Amino acid sequence: MSQVDTNMWAEKLPLIGNIMNQEEVFWVNPLIETTKTGLTKVNVTAEDVKDASDRLKRFAPYIQLVFPETQVSNGILESPLTAIPNMKKELEQNYAVQVPGELLLKQDNAMPISGSIKSRGGIYEVLKHAETLAIEHGLLTKEDDYAKMAGPEFKNLFSKYKIAVGSTGNLGLSIGIMSAKLGFNVTVHMSADAKQWKKDLLREKGVIVIEYPYDFSVAINEGRREAESDPSCYFIDDENSYDLFFGYAVAGERIAAQLKERGTIVDEENPLFVYLPCGVGGSPGGVAFGLKLIFGDNVHCFFAEPTHSPSVLLGMMTGLHEKVSVQEFGLNNLTAADGLAVGRPSHHAGKTMEPLLSGIYTIQDEELFKLLKLLVDSEGIRLEPSALAGMIGPVNTIQRNINESNSQNATHIVWATGGGMVPQSEMDLYYEMGGK
Repeated sequence: MSQVDTNMWAEKLPLIGNIMNQEEVFWVNPLIETTKTGLTKVNVTAEDVKDASDRLKRFAPYIQLVFPETQVSNGILESPLTAIPNMKKELEQNYAVQVPGELLLKQDNAMPISGSIKSRGGIYEVLKHAETLAIEHGLLTKEDDYAKMAGPEFKNLFSKYKIAVGSTGNLGLSIGIMSAKLGFNVTVHMSADAKQWKKDLLREKGVIVIEYPYDFSVAINEGRREAESDPSCYFIDDENSYDLFFGYAVAGERIAAQLKERGTIVDEENPLFVYLPCGVGGSPGGVAFGLKLIFGDNVHCFFAEPTHSPSVLLGMMTGLHEKVSVQEFGLNNLTAADGLAVGRPSHHAGKTMEPLLSGIYTIQDEELFKLLKLLVDSEGIRLEPSALAGMIGPVNTIQRNINESNSQNATHIVWATGGGMVPQSEMDLYYEMGGK
């Protein structure tokens, strides 16, 4: 029985009625403040993000050694920032809108190791845990060359410990692949909407996969409960982890360097708009926080959620955050965007974003497939459905002229959150869905 008075909320906030009817909505955050003021109201800091950035640099020699595909980037896990002018024309023609500024795609689908944004936070938290254990056992100091962690004494140490996570798919992939490479015993608790190929791939990597005929909240709760009963098990908690958040936030300094390299200016006269697909809220929240640290009030961040799973939107609108679920508002949390199929938001991501996030919008599954096909046809880039949630963002903000989004000096970045490991046969099915 729901504890939420949905009628009261629908009367207080009429947009909630539209959400309950599974309509696409656009919400402007009324609690946003200046970045300088907003940053004083959250309990994460620039120092936390710098610590994460420094740790990833220490691990770069190890990453380069054990994942040869990262040699080109010297062990730094990063993705391309790509101009998509042909897709920009498709958006203009299909949605009757002019996009006067530049449209870029942040291709986290091309992230090394696990082909998604989860390579940022998931891999980072595993590496931090490994570093902590290695230092505690006298095998490592922060001044060492971390390539030594590929040695047998480290695998022997890590084999005595376990890592667990609850996941709809991509976080499980990043944590499972990284943990298994280091030598940990790793278990991924996966919800019913996780794709079979993701489960199969994890098992091929030596990961234990436990499946549940329920959604993400059940999988993560079961994983948390099992880990609590085993002192050797470290649980990576997608609903509560600050380490995941810090790993994602490092993206802010990385994209700043990429923009500078391509000569893109971000200032008061040249605003930046970033559109981030959102599940539980940790990865888009971390990225947005990192961007705010770098660009302040000159960057405007928007989350994108499926119409059937707008958990962060409902949490932020009501101020109830993790105390509310989409099911309590009559939504079924069923979406083709499996990475975004989250019924209850992170307990800290929404609160952290309250004074910093510009807004949230929702998108229908049918629109995701349509955009997926348009991107393949126009740019030859293939993403998984959830990764297309950000693509409609420029249309939404420009139509409403949010923060001068229709300026010719604006830069719009759509964050492509995943798809790099999707089998070709699966991608072909997605493409066909876009033509229906």
